[in-house]
Amino acid sequence: MLNETDVAYSPITSDVKTINRAVIDIMPLALATVPWGILCGSLAINIGLTAIQAQLMSLLVFAGAAQLASITILGAAGAISSIFSSTFVISSRHLLYSAVFREHVRQRSFLSRSCIAFFLTDEMFAVTCAYIEKHKTFSALYAISAGITFYVVWNVSTFAGIVAGQYIPNLESLGLEFAIAATFIAIVIPSIKDISILIAVIVSGFSALVLSIYIPDSALMIATITGMLAGYFTPIKE
Repeated sequence: MLNETDVAYSPITSDVKTINRAVIDIMPLALATVPWGILCGSLAINIGLTAIQAQLMSLLVFAGAAQLASITILGAAGAISSIFSSTFVISSRHLLYSAVFREHVRQRSFLSRSCIAFFLTDEMFAVTCAYIEKHKTFSALYAISAGITFYVVWNVSTFAGIVAGQYIPNLESLGLEFAIAATFIAIVIPSIKDISILIAVIVSGFSALVLSIYIPDSALMIATITGMLAGYFTPIKE
């Protein structure tokens, strides 16, 4: 039988366990993006941004793929409109993520919804969906804890890249961008649980490879739509 002390502290204990679980679950994916963060920080320095500007990009934007795209365009003296259009296309997947979370967060406070929105990344979405599937419930504490953990690791990685970029020339030649592909592979593979998802992954991946040769500016968007349509129209056997 629980005594008064146990009853008083059990919610706190439960919250601590939830936070610990979130940290443990997100950490492998967070560590996998360390080379990616280092690359972002070093490239930002190489194109002429100050250390503060480079760090603020990770602190305020907090979107790895969008950061890399905008840094690349800035380095090539591209137009501001190109930065907005590219980052919009790259980040449009978050519209799908937010649609999935909508019913879970709509009754929560504005502050809670804002925190979840800011820390929403591919990695946070993946582990939170796995948590929902396992526990049959949504935990804002779990989602935010996972998001904050990833945020800290990402910004520490960016800082390391900023420092390294000032002392190690041609850091981008080390092939650190492979971490981008590796991270997304680690996220996607566990989600392939039926033939329609498998078809969507294969079609979108193949389309992206082919289209990037001929129409690199639109390859990602077209491949995404093609993969979604392929998965949607794949017949599911009863």
